[in-house]
Amino acid sequence: MKRIIMLSAAVVFMIIAGTQSSSAQRHDFANYQRYAKENAQLGKPGKKEKRVVFMGNSITEGWVNHHPDFFKKHGYIGRGISGQTSYQFLLRFRQDVIDLQPKIVVINYGTNDIAENTGKYDEDQTFGNVVSMVELARANKIKVILTSTLPAEFMPWRRELTDVMGKIRRLNARVKAYAAEKKIPYVDYFSAMLSPDGKGMDGRYTPEQVHPNGAGYDVMESLIVPVIEKMR
Repeated sequence: MKRIIMLSAAVVFMIIAGTQSSSAQRHDFANYQRYAKENAQLGKPGKKEKRVVFMGNSITEGWVNHHPDFFKKHGYIGRGISGQTSYQFLLRFRQDVIDLQPKIVVINYGTNDIAENTGKYDEDQTFGNVVSMVELARANKIKVILTSTLPAEFMPWRRELTDVMGKIRRLNARVKAYAAEKKIPYVDYFSAMLSPDGKGMDGRYTPEQVHPNGAGYDVMESLIVPVIEKMR
């Protein structure tokens, strides 16, 4: 009887382990499938094509949704995925940036790292992920534009988090200094969209402190386009 119980327990354990393993294999942390079809359809750029890829989170994804004509008009490619952190950007950087062979990549990061979407916020790790993406791009002869994390007084889905603006300011200052050191263009959305009291994003540009509205994207476009076109 004891042997039967032990065998039954072993079988149950194997079933659970197998299920967990299968589940782990199915889980796509980086969400590689999000743009797999679009990437395949793009193929390699034409001889005179100067692709620009925007890598980011929901702020970038929402930009394409709010102003699709902006991307179409300029020939820009949006590769933002809602909720993602710089850890996930780094995992999919080859598929969603390098393999597309762009001339330029615009990287926006930080909001979801600070919101702790994939774990406790670590400024060193987030900064390191940004540096790694820069190094990967440059190794593949892709020019880089770094952009600031947007201001946010709080994260609507993580209101318990403290010192959000302090974390954003420190990360921005660090990346800005790095960009200056490496002679990388740095676009400061933060200052242009900051509220008059300096506590978060100006209410004219956002409905809920994190995501820009149409007016907010207008501001971002006015800042990023001249930098891209100068490098293109």
